[in-house]
Amino acid sequence: MSKNLTTRNEDYSKWYNELVVKADLAENSGVRGCMVIKPYGYAIWEKMQAELDRMFKETGHSNAYFPLFVPKSMFEAEEKNAEGFAKECAIVTHYRLKNDPDKPGKLMVDPNAKLEEELIVRPTSEAIIWSTYKNWVQSYRDLPLLINQWANVVRWEMRTRLFLRTAEFLWQEGHTAHATKAEAIEESEKMMHVYAEFAENFMAIPVIKGLKTETERFAGAEETYCIEALMQDGKALQAGTSHFLGQNFAKAFDVKFANQEGKQEHVWGTSWGVSTRLMGALVMTHSDDNGLVLPPNLAPIQVVIIPIFKTEDEFIAISKVVGDLVSEFKKLIIAVKYDDRTTQKPGFKFAEWELKGVPVRIAVGPKDLENGTFEIARRDTLSKEVVAKEGVVMHVSALLETIQNDLFTKALLYRNEHVTQVNSFEEFKEVLENKTGFIAAHWDGTPETEEKIKEMTKATIRCIPLDRENEEGTCIFSGAKSAGRVLFAKAY
Repeated sequence: MSKNLTTRNEDYSKWYNELVVKADLAENSGVRGCMVIKPYGYAIWEKMQAELDRMFKETGHSNAYFPLFVPKSMFEAEEKNAEGFAKECAIVTHYRLKNDPDKPGKLMVDPNAKLEEELIVRPTSEAIIWSTYKNWVQSYRDLPLLINQWANVVRWEMRTRLFLRTAEFLWQEGHTAHATKAEAIEESEKMMHVYAEFAENFMAIPVIKGLKTETERFAGAEETYCIEALMQDGKALQAGTSHFLGQNFAKAFDVKFANQEGKQEHVWGTSWGVSTRLMGALVMTHSDDNGLVLPPNLAPIQVVIIPIFKTEDEFIAISKVVGDLVSEFKKLIIAVKYDDRTTQKPGFKFAEWELKGVPVRIAVGPKDLENGTFEIARRDTLSKEVVAKEGVVMHVSALLETIQNDLFTKALLYRNEHVTQVNSFEEFKEVLENKTGFIAAHWDGTPETEEKIKEMTKATIRCIPLDRENEEGTCIFSGAKSAGRVLFAKAY
């Protein structure tokens, strides 16, 4: 199997696009800007879903489902949110087609089937959900309301890229209602920490927790918490956001409750989400010029076993030994595949599973049976070793854990090496062009300065780190006072 991947150094963007397609993760569809997620890619997304869903339920959340369509008047109820998403909205205006009398075999919109009110295809679900919450909340006894939904959304992107930016994508969106401001803020922070835990423990991606600036904040939110990751090309990627909505949506949709004294109050809200963009982050953080490198905790196949044989008798003997091995792996809940296809040669299989990022490969031939050994190959380092048959299962189990930790450590080292403090705009531009990564710089806190820096350099403020030191200084651009450093970067 020939991979023929463009190298990362040659063209990182092309490398990414080729890898997503050649590793069978996704492909462009017949619908402009939309993708088909293929079975192998969807299997990774399912593992992400399963872990996140477990974490949400452990923190008290329940799943529900809300409509894809939002009446235009309902969408407009919270002005900032409507304005923020207006340019990305797809709109349904009619409900029927009919035969075109001038073009036989073609259809046209039936002018008599115009909707009384246009429907927005959800770019996010705050409007439809908060209009529903009005009927669910009457008393403090109904709170907190902790709901999540797994869904698709549509944002009419003009420039798309598989997983990273598509017109339709899959995600989860949590929407919660609380009796007090403090509880809602605590929820927003809690979900940011859940996302960070998932990114680091399962995706093996180190992230920086922070707050978005007012300009970068979610439309309709009072505060946006985020986790920011760094890709191998030195660009940042927003890996998850959690929003404190204040009472904005509660007031827009009149969601009130009677408190313990019987007084009517508006509830306090949050929303939070991650999407299939995480698939892009996973690919770009760990993969190499040979293909995908998947962390074992999210790999659909953690171990692949490949037989090497010439005769039918050899194949039968190897398969019998492998059958016992597969059973032992399954007892440890290790996802194992025996690639016993007779239509492809071992070399083809090696290349295929290397491209698809399977963490551990085991090769078994007649000599291995004689010697009571197996050849074990690591995908992340491409190293090989020979291991005795008796201890191979526990060895591989420990190796999977080692690979998971090593991938995180490698990514963390790269990230830490690419956080650079600067004290002048000239230094800022030099680092941005030559070293890339996160740039820790003083900013005067104004949207005007933020916008000018973005216009001149294409770098945005990724976050105000939660753990930043109290360090007064002067803004690198305006020279005005600064309360502390923020992180800039070019981003996806």
